[in-house]
Amino acid sequence: GPAGRTAPSPSGDASVARSAMVLKTKLTEALGIKHPVIQGGMHFVGYAELAAAVSNAGGLGIITALTVAQPPRGKEALREEIRKCKKLTDKPFGVNITLLPVGVPPDYPGIIQVVIEEGVKIVETAGRNPDEVIRTLKQHGIFVIHKCVAVRHAQTAVRMGADFISMDGFDCGGHPGEEDVGNWVLLAQAAQELKVPFVASGGSATGAQLAAALALGAEGLNMGTRFMATKEAPIHANIKDALVKAKVTDTTHIFRSLKNTERVYKNAMAMQVRKIEAEKPGDFGAIAKYVSGENYRKSFQETGDAQSSVWSCGQSIGLIKDVPSCQELLERIVGEAEDIIRNRLQSKL
Repeated sequence: GPAGRTAPSPSGDASVARSAMVLKTKLTEALGIKHPVIQGGMHFVGYAELAAAVSNAGGLGIITALTVAQPPRGKEALREEIRKCKKLTDKPFGVNITLLPVGVPPDYPGIIQVVIEEGVKIVETAGRNPDEVIRTLKQHGIFVIHKCVAVRHAQTAVRMGADFISMDGFDCGGHPGEEDVGNWVLLAQAAQELKVPFVASGGSATGAQLAAALALGAEGLNMGTRFMATKEAPIHANIKDALVKAKVTDTTHIFRSLKNTERVYKNAMAMQVRKIEAEKPGDFGAIAKYVSGENYRKSFQETGDAQSSVWSCGQSIGLIKDVPSCQELLERIVGEAEDIIRNRLQSKL
């Protein structure tokens, strides 16, 4: 596996041994991880530090390739980040490859080459037309989790060889697609129609949601936003603070007129983008300077100003009340899910 050499395993106390041993799912079995929780790819968040912290805590940490493989170093920066992650954890971790429909195309062949050369065993793919990428990854024996917002897209990915699906509901941060189907219906549909196992992605932050996802037929959770509000997330404390203070209504959508909808934090900049987009629908040039990745990166990595850039987060922001360590978060979520399954649900029988 993508094994490192140095990190000791987290200290096991009795409470850890007692909680979480029961949640064995197709996800934990397939990947050899302890908890059925994935930390999904996130722009300007998914660095080695967070991925390793999640993996060391028993989940599946993921490095975001497009965040790391930026010019001028490109794919070599990704190689370095993967190696750094191997030094920080001896547990499985993955790399996210998101296929973007707009802007200058990243060096996808280079990214895939590095993933293969560095022996990464798990890749989360996302975005449009993933066929070629999934096929290439499967030729090299890599476990592919494809994240998508519609069951028919999932079925296409499965035909290409995807091993697992991350079913991404309308509640998610980032790109929820153009069909606006929430997870309550999407997961039930996936359970009826999908032939491969899936996890629930979008809007999740609690153990009750993990229990509910399992009840709906999922094999675990994929969480993004919730992992931003952890001690190890390599973003500015002020952004974490904004997540803790936020209500469920504090997100909005941009890029609807571009058919590339994105759920973002509802701040002054996002509202300005919405206003311009309403006046000039479909005109990316009119909003480009407000939505630049560099503004996003600066807010997260340098200034901590939650207002001056447009950044993605899910409706789960309204469920986030604190900034725990990844270890504390996963133990809490799995402990709560186990308690619900063992006690609350049993008591109804």
